[in-house]
Amino acid sequence: MYEYICGRLASLEPTQAVIDCGGVGYLLEISLNTYEALRKADAAQVKLYAHLVVREDAQQLFGFSDMAEREMFRLLVSISGVGNQTARVMLSSLTVDELRTAVQTQDVKKVQRVKGIGAKTAQRIVLELADKIGVVGGQPFAVGGTQVNQTRDEAMTALTMLGFPKPAVEKLLMSADWRHPDGSPMTVEEIIKEGLRRL
Repeated sequence: MYEYICGRLASLEPTQAVIDCGGVGYLLEISLNTYEALRKADAAQVKLYAHLVVREDAQQLFGFSDMAEREMFRLLVSISGVGNQTARVMLSSLTVDELRTAVQTQDVKKVQRVKGIGAKTAQRIVLELADKIGVVGGQPFAVGGTQVNQTRDEAMTALTMLGFPKPAVEKLLMSADWRHPDGSPMTVEEIIKEGLRRL
């Protein structure tokens, strides 16, 4: 529903930020990493990528300083036993790069050092994230650069609109880094064509 919120930073706390957007204040739950980014930003104009959580008793809007952090958050909450608050704590304790490295090196102990994460949950996180972001052949596609993320998001939207199930599309798009042999990123059209062939 919300892709991002842009506006004046009205207030900032380590776990929350309020962005005034056209006279409407949006309260966003944030990680410490996003808090640090906002502290250094120009308060007159900030931008947070959003993730809306709707429950029977409440609605929560989470904000992230970049798309990579939001993508990692979404990957984390897709894991059984990892809720929104646990994912936020993880992204407050570790950066996206640190978490990605822990997954790539199978460093369960590093993940377990996050408050509230037990041994079994840490093992499950490392195992399932490895399946979702890949641990071979360079940086994982799912948490790569902004341009790559935008291309992937556009391809995902197109393929789901064509009628393919979102879980299947997500699994496919996160299974590779979608680059040509020379390292250049594939275009949206190229990814969609390859997706149509594989799905």
